[in-house]
Amino acid sequence: MALPSAASPVTATASEPVPPAILIRDLRMRYGARDVLHGVNLEVRRGEVLALLGPNGAGKSTTIEILEGFRRRSGGDVSVLGTDPEHADAAWRARLGIVMQSWRDHARWRVGELVEHFARYYPDPRDAGELLETVGLSEQAGQECQKLSGGQRRRLDVALGIIGRPELLFLDEPTTGFDPEARRDFHTLVERLSAVEGMTVLLTTHDLAEAERLADRIAVLVAGRLVAAGSIDELAAQIQADADVRWSEDGRRCRQHTKDPSALVWDLHTRLGGPIPDLEVRRPTLEDTYLGMLHQEEA
Repeated sequence: MALPSAASPVTATASEPVPPAILIRDLRMRYGARDVLHGVNLEVRRGEVLALLGPNGAGKSTTIEILEGFRRRSGGDVSVLGTDPEHADAAWRARLGIVMQSWRDHARWRVGELVEHFARYYPDPRDAGELLETVGLSEQAGQECQKLSGGQRRRLDVALGIIGRPELLFLDEPTTGFDPEARRDFHTLVERLSAVEGMTVLLTTHDLAEAERLADRIAVLVAGRLVAAGSIDELAAQIQADADVRWSEDGRRCRQHTKDPSALVWDLHTRLGGPIPDLEVRRPTLEDTYLGMLHQEEA
């Protein structure tokens, strides 16, 4: 299947649907005699936040590097912002933002100078001062990068990733080293970039609470195969995860696991003849669903 290869942003007419930001068909990757990706198919819609989850060694980093144009695939078709990453040019790269898991260069640059330097490579960059304030680094603007804490270094990585107002942002374990307050501020920033600016975000993380908060959809990669993709509710339905319903009746605390909590609550309401005392409905969390999928694959 041939994919689009236009190098400029695609605009859709009223009769044409907006093409996806990322379209992957039968993606395969082999290192020597070892297959790492086995026919992965995935679509990332424009403006959505998609979290790519999977255990270590699942193929997440390889997939991301192929999408970013840093690694050549063994087979399949890939389109990122309408372009095959293997044949992309500098104009295409300027439309991407990339926050890698760890950077170790720029040690002697001062923070503000480095952000201003990066801004010169983009046609419409963000204001460096405003950006440093947004990521909480205004007070470190005159400090050398090598003297930043781990969390401050990650904030700088994020600033460099979004300085060029990218259409598509890759975030690889973005909150590693963040304290709870910094993590919350970062989550708010990502939500604003997506909701207000329409930025598409592809996120990899081992923090399931982070994925649950930020992602519109979740994709799960296990042993080089995409085993599921959808909203949290859709994934829970796929593995038939039970909801936990709790209530009080006749002076005792009751609890029941069910795949259809709405039906159970209606039955309780009818039987009890009104509001259900101390009702709690706990639907499957992303952690429940994710671990259930991994167990299914291991079985």
